[in-house]
Amino acid sequence: QVQLVESGGGLVQAGGSLKLSCMYSGYNLRGYTVAWFRQGPGKERAFVAVIAFSGGSTYYADSVKGRFTISRDNDNNVYLQMNSLKPEDTAVYYCAAQYNGGLSGDARGYNTWGQGTQVTVSS
Repeated sequence: QVQLVESGGGLVQAGGSLKLSCMYSGYNLRGYTVAWFRQGPGKERAFVAVIAFSGGSTYYADSVKGRFTISRDNDNNVYLQMNSLKPEDTAVYYCAAQYNGGLSGDARGYNTWGQGTQVTVSS
């Protein structure tokens, strides 16, 4: 059974950093794209960043460009390094995967989701 498990969330002060991890179990991620989405209090789920597991191409939402970095390793793990965090980055962060979907930020195309990890940024 394919599963995604996020970790690394927590409480951090504005300007600080956190690194989220998304561990994938099941099939090899070759041919998949893996994305991070987030859902803040009272907000809809929003795209953050995406990476093509084969080749490593990336794409970011404008709100995090230059502050967040998505990466992957050879062990089916995807990471989100978050620097210069702001209170508005407070949200539950989810990783999601889809096969052969390109660098898409549309949540409807992703059919495998993790349970989410809470990130809280205090001012």
